[in-house]
Amino acid sequence: MKYIHFEQAGPPEVLHLAEGPKPVPGPGEVLIRVAAAGVNRPDVLQRAGKYPPPPGASPILGLEVAGSIAGAAPDAGWREGDQVCALVPGGGYAEYCLAPGVQCLPVPRGFSMEEAAGIPETFFTVWANVFQLGHLVAGERFLVHGGTSGIGTTAIQLARAFGATVFATAGSEEKCRVCVELGAERAINYKELDFAKEFGEIDVVLDMVGAAYTPRNLKVLAACGRLVQIAVQQGAEATVNLARVMQKRLTVTGSTMRPRPIAEKGGIASELRARVWPLLESRAVKVLVDRVFPLAEAAAAHRYMESGAHIGKLILSV
Repeated sequence: MKYIHFEQAGPPEVLHLAEGPKPVPGPGEVLIRVAAAGVNRPDVLQRAGKYPPPPGASPILGLEVAGSIAGAAPDAGWREGDQVCALVPGGGYAEYCLAPGVQCLPVPRGFSMEEAAGIPETFFTVWANVFQLGHLVAGERFLVHGGTSGIGTTAIQLARAFGATVFATAGSEEKCRVCVELGAERAINYKELDFAKEFGEIDVVLDMVGAAYTPRNLKVLAACGRLVQIAVQQGAEATVNLARVMQKRLTVTGSTMRPRPIAEKGGIASELRARVWPLLESRAVKVLVDRVFPLAEAAAAHRYMESGAHIGKLILSV
């Protein structure tokens, strides 16, 4: 099979097309003939040597794919020919990719493979963090940073669909406009305005910036508010006013998805199928695909992601 390979960490130019053996599914696994794969920030970090794959995972980049089942273990729960999208621990930038059967979901009715490939990483992450850990419910106020990232566009739509009032930050007026079109009550340009002065009484904050935002995130939270951390792009160590945490009875939590046990990810998949798939198939929630690149142009996709210009998802067509 063809796949994207790099021999040592470095800039996007280290990525190149290579050939290797097609993987073979083990117990509980399926082999997916990949039609499209999502490009995500962790892929960029792994390529740069800052996010090694967990033990046992494929060293090939790629955490989400869409395609058809080319082979399956008897206990995987899928049959050859089924069209699926899947969250994978690695291996997505390739013509074939292994996935645990429980981490696969049917391609939503009416979705292209490129759209379906943009679902798993962001929807698993948002569901697990905003709804399972953050306990966001109807009537609450929700703030998401990076509102036009893949995570942000997903979080805005799901929070709104489940009855929250949504606010967002983004890096340009155009991006703020998109946030509002997706369902945000208000979005501000963080380059011009301080979110801690513009928002308050927020019940849940979803943040991927990290230390640079932490004190202000805690400031904007209402009593019993929850800060949910899913990345630390601007630092992992922050100075926190613990008195504020105690006085407002705040919760600071967060998670990473990739190292989680397969059974946990399977549980998230089950909830998504029951609660979110109807919203996708009715187009009440959509996947924003900014640009599709051929697999051989993975380096260009990484350069574009690093530019920060994209709105929504970047996809590799296989």
